[in-house]
Amino acid sequence: MKSRGETPLRADAARNRERVLRIAREQLAAGDDSLQLNTIARLAGVGVGTVYRHFPGRQALLEAVSSASLEKLAERAESAATGAEPLAELHELLRFALTRALNELGFAEVLESPSAADARTTALKSRFDRALGKLLRRATQDGHVRADLRASDIRRLLGGTTHALRCGPHPPRLVKTYLSTLTTSLRPT
Repeated sequence: MKSRGETPLRADAARNRERVLRIAREQLAAGDDSLQLNTIARLAGVGVGTVYRHFPGRQALLEAVSSASLEKLAERAESAATGAEPLAELHELLRFALTRALNELGFAEVLESPSAADARTTALKSRFDRALGKLLRRATQDGHVRADLRASDIRRLLGGTTHALRCGPHPPRLVKTYLSTLTTSLRPT
């Protein structure tokens, strides 16, 4: 995805970029989150310089692969922030985010990272944080959520929960247990 003010990619450059993204998605789907750019270039049939022109490092490539999911998460958070039941909306948002993170290797890493390689990722995380912050404030005002939590805390907690679940088999029962533990920990003390 190009930023505002950027010139559109030439057709061959756009094809190469999409090929690199496809290979990166395949690598992640196969369980390889190393995303070594030299390997990606070889598998995509492009020069390593081509990969680096589009993605200056592993983090930029990971963010590009996760961009659509991050956008969906930001949209869900914005919708949840205006929902009728803040606590129920928060729980559903956390379930959605955790499910995404478990199904898409690398997504939790992008979500929990305090910085970003790409301006689009920064903007999407800001959208998510603003909406989640509004949702947290509403749930706090209703007495359901502790007042000391911030959106960045929730992003880190989601990353930690994802990591804990990925340490071994994570059947639906265990995912439900961990999600319940996470949501219970948000209550005021």
